[in-house]
This record gives sequence, structure tokens and C-alpha cells, in this order.
Amino acid sequence: MAEGSMLQRLEEVEKKYIEIEQSLSQPDITPSDIHQYSKELSDLEEVIGIYREFRHTLEEIESNQALLKDKDLGELAKEELGELTKQRDKLENQLRILLLPKDPNDGKNVFLEIRGGTGGDEAALFAGDLFRMYSRYAEEKKWKVEVLNISETGGGGVKEIIGSIEGKNVYSKLKYESGVHRVQRVPSTETSGRIHTSTATVAILAEPDDVEVEIDEKDLKIDTYRASGPGGQHVNKTDSAIRITHLPSGIVVQCQDERSQHKNRAHAMRMLKAKLFEIEEEKTKSEFADERKTQVGSGERSEKIRTYNFRDGRITDHRINLTLYKIDAILGGELDELIDALTTYYQTESLKGN
Repeated sequence: MAEGSMLQRLEEVEKKYIEIEQSLSQPDITPSDIHQYSKELSDLEEVIGIYREFRHTLEEIESNQALLKDKDLGELAKEELGELTKQRDKLENQLRILLLPKDPNDGKNVFLEIRGGTGGDEAALFAGDLFRMYSRYAEEKKWKVEVLNISETGGGGVKEIIGSIEGKNVYSKLKYESGVHRVQRVPSTETSGRIHTSTATVAILAEPDDVEVEIDEKDLKIDTYRASGPGGQHVNKTDSAIRITHLPSGIVVQCQDERSQHKNRAHAMRMLKAKLFEIEEEKTKSEFADERKTQVGSGERSEKIRTYNFRDGRITDHRINLTLYKIDAILGGELDELIDALTTYYQTESLKGN
């Protein structure tokens, strides 16, 4: 993006921002308009704040350049120009990222699906560790986590766990977590101290708005059954668990966490819509893949994205060749450093295509 075209776009954004401010000050504004305009204003505040700081920095640079030949102030102006130039470059990069096309799903809530992969009981234990990691991260972000379906093992692990995470910009933070996570550690049952390698798969599905996915009831096969826990023990004595099969696609979703059949059905329908939405999203990505210089953040579930090595206390993200020696902190929910690095990487890749 050339600087001239970027500045032109920023001027247009600021003009829109001022128009919204004026609309909000109108005496006859309706409550619904207040809500809409306030949201639009909030969405633009960051880019406007940085743009105005950038513009002020450009003015400061111009003023200092005019003083370079002044025998009394020239040296001071030269020194300040160095700092101002660094500040300009930093702000310009931030603006280029903010002007990238927004992912329409970034503000959505998500469904988190984690399944134990290769490695038997150790894989199931690792799947449970990952769910706790994301739950603690969500807690730190003040997001709401709800378990919708869980299939436990007798050893304290989980074959599969599905939950919903609701909050501000959840998808934007978690969308790069989909893929195969690998763990290397000595299982508690291993007497010889031999390190085992196990895997678990993580899938992040954006929850669509109701208007984005339409489902014909005639395409659904709905079964009820009795929810059960590990070892066949019944969670309750009524057929409250729900299994929904979408006949055209063959997708099956189930929910047994609630004692209410009605609530389980509502949760299962939300999950089904998210899976159908994901299929449509993947179709769209595939159609445009050839036209893009790079297709980043695809979230392929078969892709090995990260290794958790307990012996060395390290976590390595293979997509960006980043290794951090803080495995306990990260598994305890301190994911920001990893997630921010991934976001920066993919934003930089996107900039190359503009």
C-alpha cells in the first residue's frame, strides 16, 4: 500500500468518524441509532487515534527539518529527527495493519473442540490439559466458558470435550489454535522414564449469527438418549442428551451437559450451525486461494502446529519457528505471547499480499 493511498484512506476514515460524532449529537437521535453509531465509533477509535498521532509526528518531522540549518538549534533538531523517524515508522506500520481487510468472524464467539489423538490414555490426559489451558486463558480475558459435551476416560483424561467460549473478540484471539498439538513427556505410568509422544487435535469454530445459516428441519434426524459418564455411570435418569444428524452433510453433533433436553437441543443446534458455517467458509477460502499470494491462518486440523516438550520445559510453534521456555506458565493460561506473535506473523504475511 503506497503511502499516498494510505493517507487518502485514513482521511476518508477520519471524515466518516467525524460524521458519526455529529450524528450522535443530533437531538432527535433514536436509541437504536445511538447503539449503532456508538459501535461504529468504537470500531474506528483505535485507527483514528493512531492516525492523528501519526499526522502530528509528520508535522514535527517537517518542523525539525526546517531547523537543520539553524546554527543554534540544528544539532538538537537532528537528534529529535532520529526519534521522530522511528516513531513515524512504528505508527505507519500499525496503520497499515489496521487498514487490512477485517476478518468478518473476528468478533464472534467460538466453539472449542478438543480430541485426544495418538497416544492412548496419555493423549486423553493431554486433551484435558489443553482444555484447562484455554479455560484459564478465557478466565483471564473475562470470557465465559461452558462445557457442552464431554467424553471422559477412566484415567482422568478426555477422549473429546466440546465447549463454547463467549466474550469480546474471542475468535480473533483463538483462530490460529486449530490443528494438531503434540506433547512429549514421561507418563505417570512409565516406570523406565521413557518419553512418550502423544497428540491432541484442537478445532476453533466461529459461532455464526442466526441469519448466516438456515437449516431445514426436514434435513435433521434427532435422537435422545440417556447421558452417561465414564464407566457407564448415568449422569441422570432421563433421556435428556441430544444427538442431531444433518442428513445432507452427514454431520453429527451431540450435547449431554444439561439436564434439560430443551437446552441440550439448543446447544446442539448452535454447534451444527457452526459446523455448516465452517464448511461454507472453507469453500469460499478455496475459491479465492489461487488468487491470493498466501493463504494464512487456514487452521487445517491435520497440520501439526505446536509441540509441548516437558523435559526441556519448552513450547515450539512450528508455523513461526517460535520457542518459549515457559511451558508451565503457558499451560496455566498465559497464552498472550504466543497468540500475539502468531497474529503479528499473519498480519505481516497479509501485508506482503497488498
